[in-house]
Amino acid sequence: PSVRGSLCGCCNIVVLKMKSVIAASLVASAAGFASLKRVTRSTTLNAFEDELGAQPPLGFFDPIGLVSDGDQEKFDRLRYVEIKHGRICQLGFLGQIVTRAGIHLPGDIDFSGDSFDSYPNGIAALFGPDAIPSAGLLQIAAFIGFLELAVMKDITGGEFVGDFRNDYIDFGWDSLDEEAKLQKRAIELNNGRAAQLGLLGLMVHEKLNEIDMVADLPIIGALS
Repeated sequence: PSVRGSLCGCCNIVVLKMKSVIAASLVASAAGFASLKRVTRSTTLNAFEDELGAQPPLGFFDPIGLVSDGDQEKFDRLRYVEIKHGRICQLGFLGQIVTRAGIHLPGDIDFSGDSFDSYPNGIAALFGPDAIPSAGLLQIAAFIGFLELAVMKDITGGEFVGDFRNDYIDFGWDSLDEEAKLQKRAIELNNGRAAQLGLLGLMVHEKLNEIDMVADLPIIGALS
């Protein structure tokens, strides 16, 4: 009995040690995968944290992980779209300021004698009972399509994403040093982001007018 008891005791010790080794191996494997995941995430962040537009206080901000795979081509495509939308919204916001200040194109918009200033401002000029004629909307759509297909694109291979100069328009850009170029590109990017939010805010306020919540905004004034 004493020998059998000793053998059983030895077996239990061996089993416990084997269990401990297996558990330690599993923990080490899990830690290894977790470490790899953290390294991959960190590498992705490092890939874009120095890109133009990644600045305080948010730094590189990608809350839904659009470029979590670190794909530079995808990042460049999204940056291209961001810049183009920002430029369009800057023009749109400026258009709101100009027209609501009472400045309109001279002359008539159609052969019926309807002047440009006879139509409402904002989204009401495109949709609603007082909107411009359908032929006018078609002309606007055709002009935008022309710009998209022939003008607002990189044809000759630009210096950076969003460079649409196409070896034709310069405005002194090539005379700037690299630091000044980066600064101006950052200014354009930030102004475009602000304009996108601003134009969205104007659209929201215009809809609020329909429920008698008239907004009196700085610079633009009351939306009517």
